[in-house]
Amino acid sequence: MLAYIIRRILYMIPTVILISIICFIIIQLPPGDYMTTYTARLRSVGGEVSQEAIENLRIHYGLDQPLYKQYFLWISGFPRGDFGIAMSIIDTPVLQIIGRGFLLTFILLLITLIFTLVVAISIGVYSATHKYTIIDHLLSFLAFIGMAIPPFLLALGLMFISVFYFNAQSIGGLFSPGYESFPWWGKIFDFIKHLPMPVIAIGIANIAIMMRIMRGNLMDILACQYIQTARAKGLKEVTVIYKHAVRIAINPIISRVGMSLPEIVAASMVVEILLNLPTIGPIFYRSLIMQDMYLAGTILLIISVVLLLSNLVADILLVWTDPRICYD
Repeated sequence: MLAYIIRRILYMIPTVILISIICFIIIQLPPGDYMTTYTARLRSVGGEVSQEAIENLRIHYGLDQPLYKQYFLWISGFPRGDFGIAMSIIDTPVLQIIGRGFLLTFILLLITLIFTLVVAISIGVYSATHKYTIIDHLLSFLAFIGMAIPPFLLALGLMFISVFYFNAQSIGGLFSPGYESFPWWGKIFDFIKHLPMPVIAIGIANIAIMMRIMRGNLMDILACQYIQTARAKGLKEVTVIYKHAVRIAINPIISRVGMSLPEIVAASMVVEILLNLPTIGPIFYRSLIMQDMYLAGTILLIISVVLLLSNLVADILLVWTDPRICYD
């Protein structure tokens, strides 16, 4: 198992290098560069900047160099934790900008993932053990609706409900205005109070998908002969379902977690922008608009590395939950 983990990590190195090249190329695809966008924005508000100042900034950020040199200038600092200086926020290190945003994003995605798994597995088990009942049909109907609603549309609906039905004074964000003056426990409570809306908006589609997977797989497992044997031995139904059936039926869900993370990240980006959350989504959007290759490229690359690691963790969890699985 240890050899497998080491081998997978070694495979990630060329994968990450390839992803970094693709990220750099994608950011460079629009015509012009950061200075072109910066100059156009200044002129649109009536500002002016001298050509000499533009050229000095272009040289400062290495934009006068060929693309391959710009790429190596950006990527060379990664091994020592230097992600460069952001262009869109003058003379501010990229790490300083994305540090808090990534922390809040990670917490939000972790809570969303836990919420998704708990709700999806619970509903899936209930539907499989009460198949073809009215509640099962109702849950399946709601699951299809959940899969059909885009996360941003659900977020808009939740905002509408919170304002017009619950008279919310403010919507969006993860903290209330003036939360800086709260004691530490007040800040935590205020943060928790703002979590339901983004968590539900981001997680509902994956809950619907995972619930259907869990239901279908558990129904197949419950029809297996070893389950009938366990019942014939007089084991309690709860023991048969949760100890013998769910443990095997949950494997596709674990595999799905690794594949669903890109979907959760993509959904969270849009929801974060819509709800104006102080997470990485709005920062990433602004960096793309400004063609800030250091900031946008770093965010893309870090997200890609996290997704690769999450797939590795999912594979390891599969071995832990099912002893029949063995990696050479």
